[in-house]
Amino acid sequence: MARRSGNGMRCLVIFSVVSALFVCGPALFWKFNKGFVVGYTLSSRNSICPPCEICDCPPPLSLLQIAPGCGSDDPELKEEMEKQFVDLLTEELKLQEAVADEHSRHMNVTLAEAKRVASQYQKEAEKCNAATEICESVRERAQALLLKERKITFLWERRALQLGWEGE
Repeated sequence: MARRSGNGMRCLVIFSVVSALFVCGPALFWKFNKGFVVGYTLSSRNSICPPCEICDCPPPLSLLQIAPGCGSDDPELKEEMEKQFVDLLTEELKLQEAVADEHSRHMNVTLAEAKRVASQYQKEAEKCNAATEICESVRERAQALLLKERKITFLWERRALQLGWEGE
């Protein structure tokens, strides 16, 4: 189970990285690309990058703008569709983190229970081993006493035969 949990966390991390690259990748690419172009054109003074405050870029598109008409009947779906991609991905990551935390808590409880049961079985096994050792030592003593009794019986039988006993 620990392996499953590790695989789940690995998938979550990979999903997070891919999502972050999906969201931030185009902006980073644009920045690096623009930076390299500016680096080449800095030698010519007539093309200087304007300050960032004068940006007339359009605001990021919402899902409703990308897919018009989708969810126009359902107000909840329409509200969800108006959220930005980043908000949706952030919400999805938070949900997955909550699920992962719950799964981790469940695994910790299960592991603690398994350790408790294993400890209980270990104690029972130790009791059984101790009882088996006692039985084995008693059996060995009984076997030694039986061997001693047989020797004594054999001596008495031999004496009785020497004294004229005919046996059964």
